[in-house]
Parts: sequence; C-alpha cells; structure tokens
Amino acid sequence: MPEIVTAALVREGRVLLVHRSPNKHAYPNVWDLAGGHIDAGETELAALAREMHEELGVQIATGSAIHLCRLDIGRAEESVRLSAWIVSEWEGTPTNTAPDEHDEIRWFLPEELPPLAHEPVRTGLMEAMRGARA
Repeated sequence: MPEIVTAALVREGRVLLVHRSPNKHAYPNVWDLAGGHIDAGETELAALAREMHEELGVQIATGSAIHLCRLDIGRAEESVRLSAWIVSEWEGTPTNTAPDEHDEIRWFLPEELPPLAHEPVRTGLMEAMRGARA
C-alpha cells in the first residue's frame, strides 16, 4: 500500500494549508496539508522533511513533529495510508515552491479552517490546536 505523509505547519495559533490545484487527479481544488509519497527506504520523518522542503521551501525540525493521525483512504488497489503530523519548528519562510501541486498557500486560525480533503485530519488538527491554546 502506498504511503503518504502530510504536515500542518503551526505557528502563533495558525496553521498553513495548501490549496490543491484544480488539475490534480486526486482531491482537486480543495484545501489540504502539504505533503506527498514516502519513497522506498525512507522513514516517515525523512519523507516529511523532504516534502516540506520540496513543496514549501522550509527545513523542518523533525524533533518538533508530533504525530496527528494515520488513515487508510481509498478503495482496494487504489488505497493509500496517510500519516499526518503537526510541525511547530522550521527554518525559512514557507512559500509555494510546487505551483504544479497547489495554486495557493494560506495561514488559517482553527475557527477559520475550511473543509479539508480528509475530514478526520481536519477534526484532529482542530482538537490539537484547541488543546495547544488551553
């Protein structure tokens, strides 16, 4: 089963989301966490660091990554395992360095979160962000 990692970059009570291009085969034209496929031989955190650099131009501090959830999505031979993380420390300013993947990036407060490609990820993210504020 193919595996995907995604990350919510969180700073000052806001989360960075990417808007998937309308031309994408899977989940076009929706807000989502940045991320992508785990390559053969890669750990989840190594893939997460690579994907955040490729898509957002940042170097994440993998020690700050907190696992959010893991989901099996799709059907039969089309299913994938998605692992979502929250990252609070990185170097660099997030920019859209993968314009073929997403057409916009934007910071959101928890109460402003739009629907995401996978609702359990959104729910877990909102709960985690509310807990961080308490």
